[in-house]
Amino acid sequence: MKHISILVPEGDTSLSNLEATHKMFTMANGHLERSGQSLLFDVHLVGRSSKSQVSNGIFSIKPDCTIEEVKKTDLIIIPAIHGDIHKILKANLDFVPWIKAQYEKGAEVASLCIGAFLLAKTGLLNGKSCATHWLMTKAFREMYPEVQLVDDKIITDEARIYTSGGAYSSLNLNLYLIEKFVGRDMAILSSKIFEIDINRQSQSPFIIFNGQKCHSDKAVKEAQEYIEVNFNEKLTVDGLSEMYAISRRTFERRFKKATSNTVIEYIQRVRVEAAKKKLEANGTSINEVMYEVGYIDAKTFRELFKKLVGMSPVDYRNRYYKEVEMV
Repeated sequence: MKHISILVPEGDTSLSNLEATHKMFTMANGHLERSGQSLLFDVHLVGRSSKSQVSNGIFSIKPDCTIEEVKKTDLIIIPAIHGDIHKILKANLDFVPWIKAQYEKGAEVASLCIGAFLLAKTGLLNGKSCATHWLMTKAFREMYPEVQLVDDKIITDEARIYTSGGAYSSLNLNLYLIEKFVGRDMAILSSKIFEIDINRQSQSPFIIFNGQKCHSDKAVKEAQEYIEVNFNEKLTVDGLSEMYAISRRTFERRFKKATSNTVIEYIQRVRVEAAKKKLEANGTSINEVMYEVGYIDAKTFRELFKKLVGMSPVDYRNRYYKEVEMV
């Protein structure tokens, strides 16, 4: 039987992560039992101490065992913890050596959403790919430059370590783990019971690009603002660098350092975000939207949109635009 340790960290822990994860694995056990098969999961809520943990000051969670009591586990699941990330990590440092020790003994480790910050604190993610909530990617890169963060992925799986994208995409990682440990049939059954899209692999459709302005490079920030206002015009790296009297090479280096995007990538992301908003708001044709955001070649626009959003412009409009019927 696989011993599963769902961590109950200090602080504003995601109750949805804890409850859904616990329920999905115990439900799989229930189905196995009803079909005459042996149970596969021994599921526990594991805390630093046996005291109740408070989330939001409203709900309390009582771990059924502590990290000192768990001498060996097979799978550790780290939920999201909300709030000041530095305070959160400080309050939960006791988990770090325990997670590392368990991993060295052969345990697998999974993080849900921004639980990736606590997992990365162990150093186990260094040199490996990782997913987290798209809102926290800049902070994550600044804190853990050794980790290969993937913005768009919902799930990563590397060297017995799993991570998931933001919020309820943790359900997809739970399905992935159930399929890995029990089989495809159980994963499909779980997806139907919990009404989860089993084939969702990208969080790109949910990303809202607001620009990365948490930096101190004034010229780059001004260039970003210019791009965001004039995205539908013909913009070039040479033209922007000349505008701010900076050599092209220096401008590109500073822009990349400040925003984590090249100049061209930034222009593309601003234009695609504008296109998404237009597709959400009205029934304008795809070609009209394409022209309005600065593109003239339909193939180029479709390919770029799909690359950044994970679906075609038509599919995006069909999903997010609903014409209001007049009474």
